[in-house]
Amino acid sequence: MSQYDEGHTIAGWTGTGIATVGATVLGAGICTVSGVLMAGGLGILAVSVLVTWALHLAGWGKPPGVRPRGQWRMGARDLTARDGHPDCWGCRLAGRGRRTAVVAVAPAAVPVAKEPEPAAVEAGR
Repeated sequence: MSQYDEGHTIAGWTGTGIATVGATVLGAGICTVSGVLMAGGLGILAVSVLVTWALHLAGWGKPPGVRPRGQWRMGARDLTARDGHPDCWGCRLAGRGRRTAVVAVAPAAVPVAKEPEPAAVEAGR
């Protein structure tokens, strides 16, 4: 058994599988000089990146660094993914991870309507 967390996750294996298919189609397109196959392979590679990213954000990936030993199994879901991982580019691109300080803003002063002066009210009659 391995002494280290090798990062085997649902997101990683799914993305690798899709990327392998995309690289195979791209390679076949290069060997046959087919623009359609090359474009298809590149499209599949792009899909592999998006699928891996979506699975990571859903908690099926892993944060950067070594996970606790209890989370080393393949089907372990990362429950901290919702808040984002501090040093994770994927989480930052999704707007997660790095939090900014909340700035308190004082409410704007609301002008108070002045009562008309009694002389102006009598003149208007």
